[in-house]
Amino acid sequence: MTSDSSKTNWGQFIPLVTVFFFWGFVAASNDILIPVFKKAFDLTQGQSQFVSIAFYISYTVGSLLYMGVSLLIGKDLVNKIGYKNGLALGLVISALGTLLFYPAANTGSYPLMLAGLFTVGLGFSLQQTVANPLAIALGPIKTGSQRLTLAGGINNFGTTIGPLIVSFAIFGAAASGNTDMSIESVKIPYLILGLAFLLVAVLLKFSSLPEHPETIEETVEEGSSSKNSALQYPQLVMGMIAIFLYVGVEVSTASNLPAYMETKLGFAIGDIAPYISLYWASLMIGRWTGAVEAFTDNMSTQKILRFIAPYLAFGVFLLVNAIAKHDLTPFYVYGLIILVLIAADMASKGNPARMLLIFSSLGIVALFTGMATSGMISVYAFTSVGLFCSTLWPCIFTLAVSGLGKHTSQGSSFLIMMIMGGGIVSWLQGFVSDSVGIQSSYIVGVICFAYLAFYAWKVSGILRTQGIDFDQKISGGH
Repeated sequence: MTSDSSKTNWGQFIPLVTVFFFWGFVAASNDILIPVFKKAFDLTQGQSQFVSIAFYISYTVGSLLYMGVSLLIGKDLVNKIGYKNGLALGLVISALGTLLFYPAANTGSYPLMLAGLFTVGLGFSLQQTVANPLAIALGPIKTGSQRLTLAGGINNFGTTIGPLIVSFAIFGAAASGNTDMSIESVKIPYLILGLAFLLVAVLLKFSSLPEHPETIEETVEEGSSSKNSALQYPQLVMGMIAIFLYVGVEVSTASNLPAYMETKLGFAIGDIAPYISLYWASLMIGRWTGAVEAFTDNMSTQKILRFIAPYLAFGVFLLVNAIAKHDLTPFYVYGLIILVLIAADMASKGNPARMLLIFSSLGIVALFTGMATSGMISVYAFTSVGLFCSTLWPCIFTLAVSGLGKHTSQGSSFLIMMIMGGGIVSWLQGFVSDSVGIQSSYIVGVICFAYLAFYAWKVSGILRTQGIDFDQKISGGH
């Protein structure tokens, strides 16, 4: 970083993104555990959803613990122990969580299984607090959000293959149609995952990742030291609400889609899976597209890659579903919708605030289209929300922590806490659907996107008053 701050430090960035892969792998694999636990422990649908609650609430608890420890020691925890040590510690905590699956499976204890998932999530909370700002810091500010987008694309690769691998490990070959399993079959895949956590912790500990990234520390002298808390920065406080609503609309759009397709369109439950897969693949498609600028400054190369990257990601989705022996015919037309994403990405010109405004507006259009139409048009409209959610996390995160200086890791912890929006907004949409119907309930997502568009507009002015102008930084970098 010190030798060339104008380029992404790939030697440090590549080891870092392994943790992003783990987050996606485990989060998506939870969707496999829910029906497994429901059958094995004879649970109601509501009781089986404790899997999601235990996992998502751990992020909030982890952030609160982080702040409590920081208060006790009188200094921000990550600033004290270092970013690299923070990542390694987070991975060790997650590994301890996977160990709980062994006694839980042996004794047939559902609460102990949930405790294991909760502990894995606690480790992820610390990892996310460290890794998100670190991804932004490993290179120039003008491509910070693109690096975080690329890391998100690796995360979505984990969400794409995680359920397939865990399902195969528990049930065996998909073609065998085996649905009978002992709860003990969960032990081995999660113990292997725990070993992977520990291996990566060791690798990161001995990697060249910085303990105190310069791009995070360098703004300390620019007035940030006059503030005692990250919460004194309006871009962060508004960004916390934005993260809450963004994760909310992303998760709730997908979690309510099966109910819509089943009740309104008459789909069999077994035929819905490829469309849910397409939704999460849409996030990967968008993130691979949004990450192009992190690879090269050459404008001509960027234009070419903007067309190659999304269709390469779309190809991964088609390949995964071909392996799963799903009919691909309904999905080819989706390739045309991807052109809208490419145009929106080019129009944003790499400015995270402009990208947030454009993509949030397209999210509103997609949801209104899904609410106003029927049949496959509505399905593709709702699915395309994944495309327009794809780059919002890095945009919001970059805008929210910009200018925080020494308070960056504290601000990151506050943002990670707001991941709980995924559970709360999903529940809220389900509650609304009981009154107005499942299709009209997507108005909840429209309200979420409306705030995100407002934040995009408002935060640009806030940051300019602090001397931060992404257009200026970007134009100066080319």
